[in-house]
Amino acid sequence: MTAVAGDAADSDTPLRAIFKISLNGKTESIATVGQAYRFITTLSSIEWIEFRALHAHAVQALQGAADNAMLTVQATDALRALFVRAKLL
Repeated sequence: MTAVAGDAADSDTPLRAIFKISLNGKTESIATVGQAYRFITTLSSIEWIEFRALHAHAVQALQGAADNAMLTVQATDALRALFVRAKLL
């Protein structure tokens, strides 16, 4: 069963790492599946266009982790790959 977007955005499931992202002069701390999901889905799709495949993989991994906490390792790895490639880390 796959989590719906609302479930992923509201998830308090902790990630395996805490990401500190600096964007537009603000530093955001991302520690849960919900925070990560909201962060990568509230930015415009144009901003992620260059990283389309990594972004799609991260969204899918976060939706899975919202449904099954055992998948947080994969979600954390997908986020790390996206953030590193986008030079946010």
